[in-house]
Amino acid sequence: MEGVMRRKKGMIKPIEITTTTGEEQEKMEEEEEPLSPGSVIFHRPGFNIHILAIMGCMTPINLEVVKAKVPITLLKHPRFSSVVVGDPSKGEELRWVRTKVDLDKHIIVPEIDANKIESPDKFVEDYIYNLSKTTLDKTRPLWDVHILQLKTFNVEAEGIGIFRIHHSLGDGTSLISLLLALTRKISDPEAVPTIPVQKKPKKISKNDSPKRLFWRGVLAIWWVVKLLYNTMVDVMMFVATALFLKDTETPMKGGNGVALTPRRVVYKMVGLDDMKLVKNAMDATINDVALGITQAGVSRYLNRRSGVAVKNHGETLEKRNSLPKHIRIRSVLLINIRPSGGIQVLADLMEKNAEAKWGNSIGYVLLPFSIGLHDDPLDYIRKAKVTVDRKKHSLEALFTFSIAELVMKFVGTKVASALSHRVNSHTTMCFSNLVGPLEEIGFYGHPMAFLAPSCYGQPHALMINFQSYVNKMTIVLSVDEDAIPDPHQLCDDIAECLKLVKNAVISQGLVRGTGILTGSGSDAQLGQDVGTI
Repeated sequence: MEGVMRRKKGMIKPIEITTTTGEEQEKMEEEEEPLSPGSVIFHRPGFNIHILAIMGCMTPINLEVVKAKVPITLLKHPRFSSVVVGDPSKGEELRWVRTKVDLDKHIIVPEIDANKIESPDKFVEDYIYNLSKTTLDKTRPLWDVHILQLKTFNVEAEGIGIFRIHHSLGDGTSLISLLLALTRKISDPEAVPTIPVQKKPKKISKNDSPKRLFWRGVLAIWWVVKLLYNTMVDVMMFVATALFLKDTETPMKGGNGVALTPRRVVYKMVGLDDMKLVKNAMDATINDVALGITQAGVSRYLNRRSGVAVKNHGETLEKRNSLPKHIRIRSVLLINIRPSGGIQVLADLMEKNAEAKWGNSIGYVLLPFSIGLHDDPLDYIRKAKVTVDRKKHSLEALFTFSIAELVMKFVGTKVASALSHRVNSHTTMCFSNLVGPLEEIGFYGHPMAFLAPSCYGQPHALMINFQSYVNKMTIVLSVDEDAIPDPHQLCDDIAECLKLVKNAVISQGLVRGTGILTGSGSDAQLGQDVGTI
């Protein structure tokens, strides 16, 4: 019965481990499991994507504690203790095969002389850049963690852990959730983190009048009609994008071979409370605010990059609006269509030998960006809200996943990979917003200062991730420097636009308060500037 349970589609069982006299013996079945179609794609040339999770800890990282904890937690997840075997070029099916894990080859601690490092933050950035030039060894389980015993200052931390995981092990959201399942609350070391969940819609009251129920029925029919129409339009746009529809060529759009270039990963923390202030004032969501300030920051950055310099009394100035008209910029969102059981389920998988849903069941959503310069910064939030609300009312992710599944089943992985590559190469960027813990957490007992997820190997020159943690939001950029040579500037533009939007909300009387909130230090003058972004 247990063997049947293990092979249930989308379900995984942990590896059983027993410990005797300090030595761990793994009881592994000689079991092989084929890769899911979604995982196979990530082993195709040009789509060799690696997920990064950068964890900053408030204390130096104790290597012995990590080595002691990993075998009884992370390695009990089958994907982290299996290798991929098989050669598709010979007609062989790719399979997961259980293996023993040599931790010394997966937990890497470079020797660092902090006295010889001028900028620890730049050292970490360069380390990740050089890491992105390499790929994981496919003769071993496809993950590793790099521990940098280094104190950073831009984002205060005493130690940095860089998890690198091949995308074939799972989708990004599930993998970040798995890493969070390794953490515990600082206030309660036995409890997993609390992650906000969406509120369920209110149920229809049985006491509603017949007239009210009638109009509810009319609205329900209209809701279904709009859902079907939006889905049809989105699927047609997806097919058109795969065939011929391309984004406008801009300085930030990558060229051929961009998936093989190293990536510069930069990150900056902003106040989550500032985003909540805008959210509440605009009757929006954090997703709306994240997308809105990203649209504003990208607009400002592109205007600067494409600006025509003009002379004014010998001083070089930027042209006010240098953006091309009718510019098309879209982001690809990869949506996990498989319902997730949450962090507690993943924690139970590793600690209590429970089952959990897992796999790369990914659908595509093409998210159009509104690019332009507006006199009112809040227009970016309004437009973002319209876009997000429209995308929520569509089955685009489900249908694009189904299209990919059908292509793989009837035509093969090679064609499905080419389809995926065309969709990505015809768009400009990747974008995501991940919800993090509400309270401070510790990774194997090390209090966490921040979490910054990212990727490299994707066929986009730009990837933007938002990751919340307690009262902070981390903006993370992964860029190809040939397309975006100044990623810190783009990151600063997005953060600056949040301040402008926040000040506009207050100055327009949309929230209570008499003064305009500003950032810290030299940002005080920003309170007087709520004009054009």
